[in-house]
Amino acid sequence: MVILPAIDLHEGQCVRLHQGEFSTAEKVAEDALETAKGFEEKGARWLHMVDLDGAKSGKPMNRETIFRVIGNTGLRVEIGGGIRDMKTVEEYLEGGVSRVILGSAALQNPDFVKEAVTKYGKRIAVGIDARGGKVAAAGWLETSDVDYLEMAKRMEDIGVRYLIVTDISKDGTLNGPNLDMLDKINNAVSCNIIASGGVSNLKDIIDLHDLNLYGAICGKSLYAGSLDLKAALLAAHRISGNHTHPEEAMDDFIEQYFRKGDLIPAIVQEAATGEVLMLAYMNRESLKRTFSTGYTWFYSRSRQNLWNKGATSGHVQKVVSISADCDDDTLLVKVIQTGNACHTGSHSCFYKTIWKE
Repeated sequence: MVILPAIDLHEGQCVRLHQGEFSTAEKVAEDALETAKGFEEKGARWLHMVDLDGAKSGKPMNRETIFRVIGNTGLRVEIGGGIRDMKTVEEYLEGGVSRVILGSAALQNPDFVKEAVTKYGKRIAVGIDARGGKVAAAGWLETSDVDYLEMAKRMEDIGVRYLIVTDISKDGTLNGPNLDMLDKINNAVSCNIIASGGVSNLKDIIDLHDLNLYGAICGKSLYAGSLDLKAALLAAHRISGNHTHPEEAMDDFIEQYFRKGDLIPAIVQEAATGEVLMLAYMNRESLKRTFSTGYTWFYSRSRQNLWNKGATSGHVQKVVSISADCDDDTLLVKVIQTGNACHTGSHSCFYKTIWKE
């Protein structure tokens, strides 16, 4: 199960609300970026951010702070609040946001959600915030007559893969999540359910995992000290074993290496000798196949297709390890090489010495 620490923004500050009431806004941290860095240092890979002012006004209001966090951490950020049109969706996703959350827009304009999902697929999530079982909107200031399960089914039909589900009565209370509500929605649709609201301690993390949910958002509990993020991350990892949702978990993991483009260079090195054998490129699918098969797969820029090293020659490369550089934009793949790596018959593609002292 994925743990997502949360940062809620109000007038540029990190705050928490009680049951969504703006009058209860309490400053919980001095600086959003430093808070995010702290989460990252404790092992978080995802960050859930909400532009509270944007949710209320219907347009982004804390964009600068959000992009400052994205530009100065390696966290994958999902953002909600004030996202009501494709222009805003595009600005966020093209600016480095990993996933945008549509809330009020999903209730009021399902065609917009369908357009966004058609273009961006899994990078679009929908927030279902319920009060008394009915979906709320406009920063929780308004409550509709739409049942939360009916809303979930509508979003599933559109093609939405991620739902962030909140029982407003539990939000910011530290009284535990609404397990009954979460269990019902998880069994009603095939979407990946991320629980939000009420998480207070490790028992809540275990309870949410037992419902077979995809993820859990932790906010006030982290700031209040009733939940330790390191412990939550460790518990989620241990009790999940091999991820409950292996396909989505793999996609999430791989995506961090493609923040700068659709291809990443892979330096292939012989594990036993340290000799560099070749340089090739991987896209998301070839890296996924490399992980799943244990042998190298690459993407050919000239042929524009995937290729499995040694598939025809028999000169396969069994992967020993894969490491990323400090910027997560180059991979070092250590392999056991069968035969020669180069198509010329040389063991290494780097056999032409052009300068030597």
